[in-house]
Amino acid sequence: MKWVLRIALGLVAVLVVLFLVFRTPDTDAQAMRAKYGGEPSRFVEIGDGTVVHLRDTGPRDGLPIMLLHGSNSDLHTWDEWAAGLEDSYRVIRFDQVGHGLTGPDPEGDYSRANYTEDVREVADALGLDRFVIGGNSMGGKHAMAFAAVHPERVLGLVLVDASGGPMLGEEELGGEEPGGEEDNAQEEDDDGSGNIGFAIAQLPGVNRIVEQVTPRSLIESSLEQSVSVKSVVTEAMIDRYWELLRYPGNRRATLDRFAGEYDPLAEEEIAGIDAPALILWGAEDRLIPLAAGRWLDRVMPDTRLVVYEGVGHLPQKEAPRRSLSDVREWLENRAFADEAAK
Repeated sequence: MKWVLRIALGLVAVLVVLFLVFRTPDTDAQAMRAKYGGEPSRFVEIGDGTVVHLRDTGPRDGLPIMLLHGSNSDLHTWDEWAAGLEDSYRVIRFDQVGHGLTGPDPEGDYSRANYTEDVREVADALGLDRFVIGGNSMGGKHAMAFAAVHPERVLGLVLVDASGGPMLGEEELGGEEPGGEEDNAQEEDDDGSGNIGFAIAQLPGVNRIVEQVTPRSLIESSLEQSVSVKSVVTEAMIDRYWELLRYPGNRRATLDRFAGEYDPLAEEEIAGIDAPALILWGAEDRLIPLAAGRWLDRVMPDTRLVVYEGVGHLPQKEAPRRSLSDVREWLENRAFADEAAK
C-alpha cells in the first residue's frame, strides 16, 4: 500500500506544480485603472456601493445615447461609435457589474432586474431624463429590459445582435435551416454556450480551475469564434479582454452569471416596447443568429432591421463605418433631439 500512497502523493505534487506554472492571477486593480480608466473615464457611485466605471462624452446639451456592452466585454467595445457620435450627441457608456473596471456587484446580484436597476441609477446619477439606449448582445437584452420597465424614459433603442428573446423553436424563428444549438442561440451570450471559452467555464469542477487558470490563448480563441472579420481581433483587444476578465472579482462574477438560469424577456414584454428600434445584425453571427434579429423585427412594433453581410457578432467593431452611418441616419431621421427637448 505504500507504493499507492507514494504514487498518489506524486500525482498531487505534479498537479500542484502544474497549477503554479499555469496559474494566471488577478490583475492589479490600480494598474488596470491606469491602463484602461484614464481620461475621459469617471468612477461614479450608484446604489449598494457599486462604483461604476463610465465615460460621458460629447456636448452636455446633445441628445443622450447610452450604450451597453455584451457579456465579458467592456465600454471600450464602443470606442469607434463614441468617436463618431460625440461631435453631436452625448454618449454614455459604462462597464456593467462583473465587467471591466466596475468589477463585481457588492451583493453578487447578476439578475436581469439588477442590471436594469443599474441602468436607471447611472441615468439618475448623470441627470438623464429621456434618452436613446442601445446594446450589443447581453447589453441589448438589458436595453430592452430597461425599455420595458421604464418606457417613459426611452426615446429609442439600438439593438446590435441582441440577446434577451425567449427560447424559440425553428418554426418561430422563421423556418430557417436547423442549426443545432444555434436555433436557440438567444440564450447563448448569457449562458456562454456559444463559444469555447464560455463553455469551458461552465463545466463542473473545471470552472473552479478557470477562476485561477485563464490562458490568454483561450480568450483569443473565444474572440475569433465571435467574429467573421478576424482582423479586428488585435493583440491589444485580446490583452484588454484577458486583463479585464482577471480584474479582481470578475472571473468569479462571470462564473456566477453563467451558473444562473437564462432569464429572457417574455414575447409580450418585447412586443409591448413602443419605442422605435434600430436592429443591426451580422449575417454570420454564430452566437446569436440572424433569425433572432428577424424575430425581434417581427415582434416589436416599430423597427428597422439592417443586416451586414460578412459580419459576425460585433458589427460595431467589424463594420464600424457602416454601422455608425446607419445609426446616425436613423437618429437624424427620427428627430429624437426634438422629442428629448419636449
